[in-house]
Amino acid sequence: MTHALSIFALGGVYEIGKNMYGIQYEDDIILIDCGSKFPDESLLGVDLIIPDVTYLLENQDKVRGLLVTHGHEDHIGGIPYLLKQIDMPIYGTQLTLGLIGAKLKEHGLLQKSKLTPIDSKATIRFGSLHVSFFQTNHSIPDCLGIVCETPEGTVVHTGDFKFDLSPVNNQTPDIHRMAEIGQKGVLVLLSESTNAERPGFTPSERLVGDHLLEAFRKAEKKIFVSTFASNVYRLQQVVDAAEATNRKLTLLGRSMVNVVKIASEQGYLRIPEGMLMESEEAAELDSDELVILCTGSQGEPMAALSRLSTSNYRHIKVQPGDTVILSATPIPGNERNVSRIVDNLFILGAKVIYGSGSVTGMHVSGHGSQEELKLMLTLMKPQYFIPIHGEYRMLYQHRLLAEAIGIDPNHILLLNIGDVVDIHNSKVKQERKIPAGNTLVDGLGIGDVGTMILRDRKHLSEDGIMVVVVTRSKADGKILTGPDLISRGFVYAPESEELIEEATRIATAALLRLQEENVNQWNRLKQGMREAVGQFLYERTKKRPMILPIIMEV
Repeated sequence: MTHALSIFALGGVYEIGKNMYGIQYEDDIILIDCGSKFPDESLLGVDLIIPDVTYLLENQDKVRGLLVTHGHEDHIGGIPYLLKQIDMPIYGTQLTLGLIGAKLKEHGLLQKSKLTPIDSKATIRFGSLHVSFFQTNHSIPDCLGIVCETPEGTVVHTGDFKFDLSPVNNQTPDIHRMAEIGQKGVLVLLSESTNAERPGFTPSERLVGDHLLEAFRKAEKKIFVSTFASNVYRLQQVVDAAEATNRKLTLLGRSMVNVVKIASEQGYLRIPEGMLMESEEAAELDSDELVILCTGSQGEPMAALSRLSTSNYRHIKVQPGDTVILSATPIPGNERNVSRIVDNLFILGAKVIYGSGSVTGMHVSGHGSQEELKLMLTLMKPQYFIPIHGEYRMLYQHRLLAEAIGIDPNHILLLNIGDVVDIHNSKVKQERKIPAGNTLVDGLGIGDVGTMILRDRKHLSEDGIMVVVVTRSKADGKILTGPDLISRGFVYAPESEELIEEATRIATAALLRLQEENVNQWNRLKQGMREAVGQFLYERTKKRPMILPIIMEV
């Protein structure tokens, strides 16, 4: 079978984050989004997870460009790392490119990158693929859905969306255009599944503004608001509430400062002249004249809110009677960190407004709930449906929604990362896989942290390390000094002198025995000491520290 049209996922399915999808027709590949996600506690020391782009490296002469649906980290976070490996043009809306540009500048890539601005009326031809767009809305301005017309039929990718009919900035979803696309015929729809488990409709972002204003009017001292920096609509509503209550505004957190700067410069965020102040100046104001907008709503340990909760911020302090508003719902997995911060804030005497957005009114989701997902499916009327953007249970629930509106269950395809859907002459097969998975970013290293390194880090974190240092004569192999044992994270040496002395004797005996057997290869000497000391320490402590022998010759 000739693989004429292929659709594949390099991220964003069976997971939240790291969204990346590809559409290929013969020798033309276009990519949609290149996101990142944060590691869980099992990936010790890892900073970021990005898609594995091995398949793209093998076919980089076919890659025509990257289309970006919007500017959230789970859609743009992997772009600098992708461009370090493959040169390609990037297409996105004005705000999206502004946020991408800031990332590329940090990585020293901005000057040589080709960023092309588009809007919902743009059309682009990539060889045999013709691409157009439609406007959606989400929790960040300038969100697009993507329409890719191929010789086999039309493929539609929704991006993240909700149907907010009274949005804060009047960027309403273009329902007429969506219906027109569906009327012309959609072969395959890829639609986001984040809120596929939530019944009903997602409330309008505008509702949050009313609750924020009410809380601002009741507040007697400083007000702290923590939210996602990229939620520009939320930032605008905080600014509006501050203006209505005659308060000045200061920003804490690098990402908050960056997004406000970019969104203000491009006209997406309106801040009255003289309202914004540096934190040093703001600290001099009376407490009832100030609003602090900060990062850290997900409990990130080094973010501004976490540092504020432990009184670890230089100029600004949380004091008794201050109001703290968490204008976000914890992402699954972050609940414990958020709870710890809330506890600390209460201990400092603050009035904390937190919890589910539906309870406090301080947050609404940017993703469509079940009725909106069904509306998108009904407008597009696809022959085939691929749910994306979600963990397996979300994809499965979205599948049930599609069945409920009449889509043939045999035409609903659940993809895992690396799965390929091939379409030729209207026949669909899901039999191939391409190389795919996670690439781990650790500092400046991309993909150099593997299973062995993570295993060693886990070993070190659980049982510590014991270093055995020996100096031998290069001439005759006699021991000149040592073995000296150094313990880190295993036992505290001053309180375990007897154990260390006994382990030293064991190491010495092992080394002498090997020398008597005329063993002189370093690896065998090290292995002998490692086994002898490791067995002794386990018998005495039931712990298995990493044993690291070091042999020096002089």
